[in-house]
Amino acid sequence: MSAEYLVNGSVAVITLNNPPVNGLGLETRTAAVAGIRRALADDAVKAIVITGAGKAFSGGADIKEFNSPKALTEPSLHSLIQVAESSTKPVIAAIHTVCMGGGLELALGCNYRVAMPGAQIALPEVKLGLLPGAGGTQRLPRVVGLEMALNMIVSGTPVLSEKFAGTALFDEVFASDANLIDSAVAFASKVADVRPLPRVRDRKVNYPNHEAFLQFSRNTVKAMSGAFPAPLECVDTVAASVTKKFEDGIKFERERFLHLIQTPESKSLRHAFFAERLASKIPDVPADTPTRDIKQAAIIGAGTMGGGIAMNFVNAGIPVILLETKQEALDKGIATIRKNYENTMKKGKLTQEKFEQRVGLISGTLNYADIAQADIVVEAVFEDMGVKESVFKQLDAVMKPGAILASNTSTLDVNKIADFTSRPQDVVGTHFFSPANVMKLLEIVRGAKTGKDVLATTLALSKKLRKTGVVSGVCDGFIGNRMIEQYSRQAGFLLEEGCLPEQVDKAVEKFGFAMGPFRMGDLAGNDIGWYIRKRRYVESPEITYSKTADLLCEMGRYGQKTSAGWYDYKAGDRKAYASQDVNDMIVKHSADIGVERRKISDEEIVERLVYSLVNEGALILEEGIAMRASDIDMVYLTGYGFPVFRGGPMFYADTVGLANVLMAMEKYAKGRHGDAWKPAPLMVRLAAEGKGFNS
Repeated sequence: MSAEYLVNGSVAVITLNNPPVNGLGLETRTAAVAGIRRALADDAVKAIVITGAGKAFSGGADIKEFNSPKALTEPSLHSLIQVAESSTKPVIAAIHTVCMGGGLELALGCNYRVAMPGAQIALPEVKLGLLPGAGGTQRLPRVVGLEMALNMIVSGTPVLSEKFAGTALFDEVFASDANLIDSAVAFASKVADVRPLPRVRDRKVNYPNHEAFLQFSRNTVKAMSGAFPAPLECVDTVAASVTKKFEDGIKFERERFLHLIQTPESKSLRHAFFAERLASKIPDVPADTPTRDIKQAAIIGAGTMGGGIAMNFVNAGIPVILLETKQEALDKGIATIRKNYENTMKKGKLTQEKFEQRVGLISGTLNYADIAQADIVVEAVFEDMGVKESVFKQLDAVMKPGAILASNTSTLDVNKIADFTSRPQDVVGTHFFSPANVMKLLEIVRGAKTGKDVLATTLALSKKLRKTGVVSGVCDGFIGNRMIEQYSRQAGFLLEEGCLPEQVDKAVEKFGFAMGPFRMGDLAGNDIGWYIRKRRYVESPEITYSKTADLLCEMGRYGQKTSAGWYDYKAGDRKAYASQDVNDMIVKHSADIGVERRKISDEEIVERLVYSLVNEGALILEEGIAMRASDIDMVYLTGYGFPVFRGGPMFYADTVGLANVLMAMEKYAKGRHGDAWKPAPLMVRLAAEGKGFNS
């Protein structure tokens, strides 16, 4: 039973019970409707209370039913709300903790609403590229006013229940120490005989000069919503609460909801929503796998990456010991962390108390023995196997039994690193992305001998650190950097064939990337890629690269840190300015290698860069390095600035159609460096079957 029914005196209490957030799935909707009808048929029942079990009133639609027939099977959410709204006995929503989406729409369909303080109230559908589709856009303005309702619906941001004082959303907000059910039953008894029954739909939305306000809102939202259509649709639908009769407004809301649910932007956002939740599910690591306690962390290296990683732990309340080889480097690292927190405090995003607390959780040492009792140690030293070997042999010698030994390597073989120790089961890759205290992605690299409890612990830790953890197998570059190498190769070839850095960057940024490949290189440091290519020239001489990036580094242009990379930079200014020196070097290099430069379209630039990612992603899937296509999408959405409204490279390829992707690849295979376009067998097979990566 996903909704429980009991009678308390003359009040029927229906408790939604569908863990974890009482999603309004088919069984729950059916049981709730049955409960209301049972109460209506009982002459002894004078009023009905609807509440939620556990830690939520209701989080809204049951995500497990998205894109399934159950979502539309009767009784639908609309039908449940209609049954509540048309009840001949008062229906009271008793709200606590979480009341969002369809849960709030159900509450708005009740005659009365009472709540505990601290409950999070929201209509977050816009975050999935949608708008509230069960009356939220029409009923919420009628109880909280046009302006507040519009802000809530366009942003999707939760508001605490006590913030609605003075509005008609809640008839009563109880004291924090009150018993919700007892208080709701007492309230229900008090209003049991009140007639006529109040209905939100019967209220009017009054807003002086609403036309001007709504036009201002449209202009503002249009400027901020970018490629996403839902925010502007929200404005127009909320506007109907003022300009149309209730029934007409509901009909208009439904039309716009059904339109949005078919848009590629909404499909992409919903894909990302599910992909993020799926990423933490590992088939051979059950949800109840025991995890290790992480109460103390140590970081090897206090540079930019080590300091950023340390901040993640500190932000989560976990004390950190930073280990360095020289006192000067240690002092500089800790001072940088302190300065970062001071800057956050100046922006009003951190209190003095929190500042002191976080800084107080950081200590430093030059001695490995001082970190021996840490529960996890993350190595963040130079990307060189010899350096890693030295570090892990010392960690193996000093760390307590059961400590997790993690490497922040971005490309190197985690199995080799594990073999430097006598406890490979405790070794895992934790590839943070720079800046580590900002970027959401944590690529978790599972070695051949990594213990299941270590993997489960690292995934749980990623959530505590507010990261999206994605598990990768071991290969050169793992998921993200292995794919980005093909992307970077194509970017280099484009320079040799006729492009300049600015054209390439502008084309992919127009497509939706946060940053083009050359601006990204300047930010990360072009010397990092140079170091990796030098290793590739020895280990994989068959792979061809454009020499333009090497020539750039030979000019000493490593990026923003040297105020010169693919672009020129001015002191204190991160803006990229086109460099004549670099452009001249590129044109000269084309002549030196005998390539006649040609005009290249933005479409070709985007296809070559994006499809190179897709093809390598297909190989990664085929090899089992990634468990699922959606994991690859999460890596690119959270770590590489791939446009969210396109859903990630693999989802985007599904949207375009794999047959169309292959057709484009065949065209580029006839051009220069055509060997780079050998299609992954998995993609060929799926295209032949009419399927996609995420089918």
